Amino acid sequence: MLDLKFIEENKELVKQGIIKKNFKVDIDKLLELNNQRKLLTSESEKIKSIKNSVSKEIAKLNVEEKKIKLSEMQKLTEKEKELDDKLNKIKEEINQILLTVPNPPDESVPVGKDDTENVEIERVGQVKRKEEFEAFKDHIELGLLLDIVDFNRASKIAGSRTYYLKNEGVLLQMAIMRFALDTLIQKGFTPFYPPFLVKDIAMTGTGYFPVGKEQSYSMEKDELYLIGTSEVPLVSYHYDEVLDENNLPIKYAGYSSCFRREAGTYGKDTKGLYRIHQFEKIEQVIICKNNKEESDYFHSFILQNSKELLERLELPYRVVNVCTGDLGLGQVKKNDIECWMPSRDNYGETHSCSSFYDFQSRRSKIKVKAKDGSTYYPYTLNNTLIASPRILIPILEMNQLPDGSVKIPKVLVPYMNGIEFIKPKK
Repeated sequence: MLDLKFIEENKELVKQGIIKKNFKVDIDKLLELNNQRKLLTSESEKIKSIKNSVSKEIAKLNVEEKKIKLSEMQKLTEKEKELDDKLNKIKEEINQILLTVPNPPDESVPVGKDDTENVEIERVGQVKRKEEFEAFKDHIELGLLLDIVDFNRASKIAGSRTYYLKNEGVLLQMAIMRFALDTLIQKGFTPFYPPFLVKDIAMTGTGYFPVGKEQSYSMEKDELYLIGTSEVPLVSYHYDEVLDENNLPIKYAGYSSCFRREAGTYGKDTKGLYRIHQFEKIEQVIICKNNKEESDYFHSFILQNSKELLERLELPYRVVNVCTGDLGLGQVKKNDIECWMPSRDNYGETHSCSSFYDFQSRRSKIKVKAKDGSTYYPYTLNNTLIASPRILIPILEMNQLPDGSVKIPKVLVPYMNGIEFIKPKK
């Protein structure tokens, strides 16, 4: 959430950010409401001051004078209540608008309308097209042939965009998750297995509500929501806390199941494992000082962690600079990593690395106490280290053999109890 004073002092910057990100927020209305708030607050404070002065005088007055003053006090109290009711209503309206104001994009972000205008900045690894394989099979065919996935039975009991992983498919996913988690632990990250159901304050605090609420599954009876990423509970781990600056930077690794409704994607990627409702993810979360240079350093750091992981898995990928129109509400900049997927004859998004500055910490009431005793809102960042089953698409397709077998990436073999190949079931 942006600071109101910042919006007042940088009105045009904020307005341009709204346009660049393709959001619709009436900043002029917000600032007018804030002016009304200031006037009402001033009036209310004047009445309180008068009442305090009168209260001190009453004890010195005679009975008749007291009666007159008490009558005046009653009128002032009624006026005060009327002002406070208006003030509370305006404060609530201001807060609701503030929750929808996007963070202005960093000046380094390319301007564009949507993901078609993201800018490629790097390619790593040798891609292999379908025609270069002998008897190419996509991940759906391979999954069924190897008996490691079942879509039909899943759809019977859970609807579309669902799946069963089974046999070596389960082992492969678990191997990927453990390999990724071990990688982050070695880099000094604290591992977490967080709650998957959280309150509204966690979703709002991290910027997933109210904008984007339609993507979440809700447990209305319990007023809880299924997370779409462990970023939500990991940032919210310090909700309404004051942190010691000596403990920064904080590096958290979240291992969780994630759930997304995929609202608005009807008819898009309905088959296979690319766009599904439930998945597993290892997420990197950083909380650091409110310093742009430090934030940029950690953005590169967590992006590099994901790149190194993909290189160890021997998967070709590219990195794109996400344009303004494809940025989320709180992101000031974002890089996506896309792995090569032969069946799509293209790269497919597998990672998103985002910087938020103090957007999430303000909403989550997280402050840091500096060495000089002052407090400030820290910066937050996050990036996917790995997400499955989407990552199974390039792993299966890029490592397939002519007979339909799949070679396990070398780094995963120890996590697969020595299994080097998944072979077709006879």
